[in-house]
Amino acid sequence: MGNATSSMASRFAFFPPDPPSYNLKSDDGGKLRISSEVCDQREDDEVEVMKVVTKRGNSIVCMYVKNKRATLTLLYSHGNAADIGHMYPIFTQLSLHLRLNLMGYDYSGYGQSSGKASEQDTYADIEAAYRCLKEKFGVKEEDIILYGQSVGSGPTLELATRLPRLRAVILHSPIMSGLRVMYPVKKSFWFDIYKNIDKIPLVNCPILVIHGTEDEVVDVSHGKTLWELSNVKYEPLWIKGGKHCNLELYPEYLRHLRQFISAIEKLPLPSLEENAADHRTTPPDDEKAKSSMVQLGEKPRCSTGKRDKSRLSTDSKEKSRTSTRSTDRSGKPRNSTDHIDKARNSFDRLGEMVRSVGLCASVDCIKPTIVSEV
Repeated sequence: MGNATSSMASRFAFFPPDPPSYNLKSDDGGKLRISSEVCDQREDDEVEVMKVVTKRGNSIVCMYVKNKRATLTLLYSHGNAADIGHMYPIFTQLSLHLRLNLMGYDYSGYGQSSGKASEQDTYADIEAAYRCLKEKFGVKEEDIILYGQSVGSGPTLELATRLPRLRAVILHSPIMSGLRVMYPVKKSFWFDIYKNIDKIPLVNCPILVIHGTEDEVVDVSHGKTLWELSNVKYEPLWIKGGKHCNLELYPEYLRHLRQFISAIEKLPLPSLEENAADHRTTPPDDEKAKSSMVQLGEKPRCSTGKRDKSRLSTDSKEKSRTSTRSTDRSGKPRNSTDHIDKARNSFDRLGEMVRSVGLCASVDCIKPTIVSEV
């Protein structure tokens, strides 16, 4: 039943870039390099590219960015309609400015990874990337922070439920579930995908949620609901005016991440375990919930909405040299009309499933909250 569910959901959930934004090439020493119009990989030891085989038999591309000053490692699951060619500038800049090692990877069927994307394949993909971190780079579970953007929040929370000593989780424009992005359903159905709303109460480490208040793809209510259901809450960041693909442009994005990383680094590991045992789900305006943050953050706030001209960097000495995910070299939005059309077709397919389980006599009576991809 699980495979059937994932297969059905995959028909409307995944939009890998076509064609991929990058190719792989080998240098004179036989090392893999990313070749892309967006960026050229630095010819040094800071970035390492490799292929990893998942338990489902797919070969996925992983990218490891090393920071010599890092004590923690970020395992980043990117959003839909992107691959690590698009994400390369973001990955290198985050590693630099947050002083973290960073592992990014492409899902099966994305970029130069083999196979075809499905819910279960993405779970196998993140597990393979995590295993690579432990076996190849010697990273310990307690030194890893999982970062899930949009649809990447699905594999992120799935892995987080299975790692009791995980350091922290960051959810960037997350989804409650695939179906809930398109319909205001109140329960989980068998054909739904990435049921994050059911999994997040099982995660017992600090969780940071970042979401734009004007997100046109995944409504900010998704982020707020997941934050409310978190056991160990960190001060969330609701970026005023922020949309789905531009949160990195706001100065408070990087500033808040820095504060979070600093707090996590200073928090002793035993305290993480004790806090996980003591915390319970509490509404965000409850005084008990505020006090339960254990100096990890302050009361929730919205940002001022000002954008950072230097994009990722808020340090005047360190300016971002690369473009953001929201545009390509020509300045055109990466979310093309082709993807919007795909999403509309996906909505039609999903409507058939909704009718089949009696959610609504006519799918036309339920209005989707988006017209673009997750």
